[in-house]
Amino acid sequence: VVATTRPETMLGDTAVAVHPEDERYKDLIGKKVVLPLVGREIPIVADDYSDPKIGSGAVKITPAHDFNDYQVGKRHNLALVNIFDAKAQLNENVPPHYRGLDRFVARKQVVADLEALGLVDRVEPTVHAVPHAQRGNAIIEPWLTDQWYVNAAELAKRAIAAVEDGSTKFVPKNWEKTYFEWMRNIQPWCISRQLWWGHQIPAWYGPDGKAFVALDEADALRAASAHYHRDVALTRDEDVLDTWFSSALWPFSTLGWPKEMPELARYYPTSALITGFDIIFFWVARMMMMGLHFMQEVPFHEVYIHALVRDDKGQKMSKTKGNVMDPLDVIDQYGADALRFTLAAMAAQGRDIKLSTHRVEGYRNFATKLWNAARFAEMNECVRQKGFDAKAVAETLNRWIAGEVERTAAAVTVGIETYKFNEAATAIYEFTWGTFCDWYLELAKPILNGDDEPAKAETRATAAWVLDQILKLLHPFMPFITEELWDRLVEVGVKRENLLCLSAWPVPTGLADAVADEEIGWLINLVSEVRSVRSEMNVPAGAKTPLVMVGASKVVRARAENYEETIKRLARIEALSFAKVAPQGSAQIVLGEMTVALPLAGVIDMSTERTRLVREIEKSRAEIKKIDAKLANENFVAKAPPEVVEENRERRADFEATMRKLQAALKRVEAAA
Repeated sequence: VVATTRPETMLGDTAVAVHPEDERYKDLIGKKVVLPLVGREIPIVADDYSDPKIGSGAVKITPAHDFNDYQVGKRHNLALVNIFDAKAQLNENVPPHYRGLDRFVARKQVVADLEALGLVDRVEPTVHAVPHAQRGNAIIEPWLTDQWYVNAAELAKRAIAAVEDGSTKFVPKNWEKTYFEWMRNIQPWCISRQLWWGHQIPAWYGPDGKAFVALDEADALRAASAHYHRDVALTRDEDVLDTWFSSALWPFSTLGWPKEMPELARYYPTSALITGFDIIFFWVARMMMMGLHFMQEVPFHEVYIHALVRDDKGQKMSKTKGNVMDPLDVIDQYGADALRFTLAAMAAQGRDIKLSTHRVEGYRNFATKLWNAARFAEMNECVRQKGFDAKAVAETLNRWIAGEVERTAAAVTVGIETYKFNEAATAIYEFTWGTFCDWYLELAKPILNGDDEPAKAETRATAAWVLDQILKLLHPFMPFITEELWDRLVEVGVKRENLLCLSAWPVPTGLADAVADEEIGWLINLVSEVRSVRSEMNVPAGAKTPLVMVGASKVVRARAENYEETIKRLARIEALSFAKVAPQGSAQIVLGEMTVALPLAGVIDMSTERTRLVREIEKSRAEIKKIDAKLANENFVAKAPPEVVEENRERRADFEATMRKLQAALKRVEAAA
């Protein structure tokens, strides 16, 4: 007894396979059976493909119409009987009364004829995978045809070696494993396609069907004349090359190959290929094979595999899900720079991008921040000065920002060169928004509004120079706004020599100043800590509080007095004083060897604030408990979509971070009380 889900294909059966270790059939191996309805004798063969645990353990083999059966047929040298024509109708290789029947009509007829002969054991429903065409949804029928193949295993040898010896490197490196798995198990590559469009197969057939493969028809005719010793008419193969075959030629065919063009000599091989992981085999591997075969050199030295862009829930974007974000719509709403920067800032190696318009909007605001900073500089006459030397600045604030520029330029450069675009984008973002806009410009205001003309002139020149460096470092991520500002910022001052995109990349050195870093770093840390405590303890934004420095050294006292007005303005301090003991009812901050106290009595109700903090801590703790229960549930983790599980883990981390801040604030309230 043999089972099948496609009864019509039994007309093309050429064997029955059983497992070599199946005791039920050992004595039948090598014998023959008669194929019903056809009357043809077919052998019983032993093959591991047959699974003794499934059905009867005996499997009908139709090599011409099943991929697995085809492999069995190759192993046992079985005949290939093709029973279908191009329209999936039965052909001349079946008994006469089946010829011309559609495959599904023939299916019913074969079952009826078998039942009439008493040869059907039973008919039962079964669920199995049936391939369907993507566009027309028709059931796909494996069909034996003549096709053109490439010996991919031979081509793969050099392509494998090139990655093994480092001639071509994958970034991240773990994608080499995917590449090797494909290449080391590569099968003959069918390169002919029955499509309307594509590169037509360069093969012509003679009167007897002999193929002549040539560069063009003239070459084919010459070869045919030599073969037949007379002129003959040739018919060109109507098939076209597989799209990936044509694409594999791209690195050199676009540069004039097979002619020896200057462009080919200049641009092949290229330095890097940027692509997605899903076409490592389809495109990357094939470009490697073709490049090494035709050009005798790898087509690129590095392959950067970028992340997959998913929706904000972590699901793959698809039209059927309705979660596709049209980049043109996003650009219309937020700008190309904002979208470009978002993708770069989220492109961590080895992680997919969860794209949301909220993130794009945030980076649109970043672009606005940069524009406003440029306007501030313009309003304060911060213009480009010819011959400006950042190493020669004297003001502590300017020495500090010059050193920050050097460190940022190095970080952005390393990030780009190592394909860690998220780290590069984060470095320039934090410098621009935080270091330059939030700190440098704020700390520079007293100088710009003061009466010290040399200090004012130096600060103006420094601000203009720093802004220029920002535009250069940010240009790869936000090319449009930076190029626009590059042009506008010299409406007054020294004119540009060229476009921003053609300017030299900044490589500042020798600008770091430890003394300036320590002094300005102390000031920023002080203001930041005071702001943080005010926020944690729910101090009203408009309320000003005293600040008492306890145990301050002479150096710290001098700094505090020097920057007193700045500290008051930025930290919303009413008065700054020094003491040996912290006042009663004050929130305390430890900064090095000094303690900073904020007397909050009368500013906030300590008892009410304590109650609020305890309540918020309990709410966070309850949420963490709920999430832990979910994540501890094996059914939830196994059945829930991966993006939902990941979202719960991220929410838990957020609640934990919030709870830690609340607990720190509670400690301060209890200490103050």
